[in-house]
Amino acid sequence: MSTLNRKGTKKNNVILREKALTNGNVSLYLDIYRDGTRTYEFLKLYVNTKARTPIEREANREVLELAEKIRTQKESDLNHLTHGQISPNTKRINFLDYYQTYIDKYTKADIRMIKASFERFKDFLKEFYPQYKTNIKPDQLTKDMMISFVEYLESKSTGEGALTFYKRFKKVIKYAVEHNVISKNPCTGVVCKVDENALTKDILSVDEMKKLISTRYPEQNLNTRRAFIFTLYTGIRFCDIIELKYNDVDYSNKILKFNQAKTKGKSSTSWVNIPLNDGLLSLIGDKPEKDTFIFDLPSQTMCLKALKHWVSKAGIDKHITWHCGRHSFAVNILNNGANIKTVASLLGHSGLKHTEKYTRAVDSLKEQAINSLPTFEI
Repeated sequence: MSTLNRKGTKKNNVILREKALTNGNVSLYLDIYRDGTRTYEFLKLYVNTKARTPIEREANREVLELAEKIRTQKESDLNHLTHGQISPNTKRINFLDYYQTYIDKYTKADIRMIKASFERFKDFLKEFYPQYKTNIKPDQLTKDMMISFVEYLESKSTGEGALTFYKRFKKVIKYAVEHNVISKNPCTGVVCKVDENALTKDILSVDEMKKLISTRYPEQNLNTRRAFIFTLYTGIRFCDIIELKYNDVDYSNKILKFNQAKTKGKSSTSWVNIPLNDGLLSLIGDKPEKDTFIFDLPSQTMCLKALKHWVSKAGIDKHITWHCGRHSFAVNILNNGANIKTVASLLGHSGLKHTEKYTRAVDSLKEQAINSLPTFEI
C-alpha cells in the first residue's frame, strides 16, 4: 500500500513523508525547509501497510489525518515566523506548560533558581489572578501583571531574593520572545527595586568562626566540616569547593589555582589564585598518588542540613548558608585592613562593583560597634 505519492504532500516548505520500517509498516515524518536549512521531525505516527479490515483502514485514515493536521500547523508556524508574526497555534499554548518545558531542558547551574522563580510565579497567579492559575496564554502576560508580580516578590522575599527570582523569570520571558512565543516583552520597563550592593545575608564574626570551629559532635560529617572551614578562610563558592582536586594545589609554592564554575568561559578573570597558609594546607591534606576531589561531600542539600545543625550546636542564632561563608571571609578580611582590590582578586570578581557591598557591610559593623557603647551626658 502506498500511503503517500513519491514526492510527498507539499505545501510551501513542510512536506509529509514516509519511511519504511523493517516490519513492513511506515513511519511518518516532516521534511522541513527554512532559511536554506533542511531539518526532519519524526511524528511517532505509523501506518499499517498491510491493513485489510475496515477497522485497520479506518485507523490508517485517522493517523494520516492527524499527520496532515500537524503538518498544517507547522506550516502555519513557519509562515507567521517568516513575517515576524505570532502563529495562532502559538497564541493558544499554555505559558505554564511552556515554562515547565523550558525548565526540563535547562542545564545551567542556576536551575534551582529557575525552578524557584516558576513556583513563585504560580503562587502569584493563585493569589492575584486565580483565573489563570492553571492556564495562561502568552498574550495574557501584561506589563501591569508584571508590575504586580514584582511587588509580590518584594513583599515575599528579603534582600536580593526578589531580584534573583525576577531575573530568572525575565530569562524565560526573553527566551519566549526570541522564539516568537511572545510578541512583546511584558517585563520591559518593569524594575525590581532592590539594592544589589547591600549585603543582606548573615555573616559570622571572627569570634563566631572560632566558636563554630571549636564545636564538635560525634555524628558530625568531617568532610563537610573541613570544606566549610576552608570556605570561611578562602571565600570559595560551594560550586567550586565540590570540584577542587589535589592537582589544583601547587604544594611547593603554597597556591591553590582553579577556574570558577560561575564565570568559566565568560570572563578573563575566571581563574583564581589563592595563597595557602599552613592551616589551609592541613585542611587539604597530603597529595595522594591518584588525583581525586579534595572534599568528598554529599549533596548540596545534605551539606546545608549538616551546616545548619552545626551552627545550631554552636549556639549561633543566625541563618548561615554556605554562601554566608564566602561573605564572612570577605567582610572579616576587609575589617582587618585588607585592600578592596585584593579582596576582589581573592573572590574572583572581575571588577569592584560586587566587592563594594562588603565595604558597606564593614562600615555598618563599625557603626554598630560605636552605637554599642553606653550613652553619656556632658
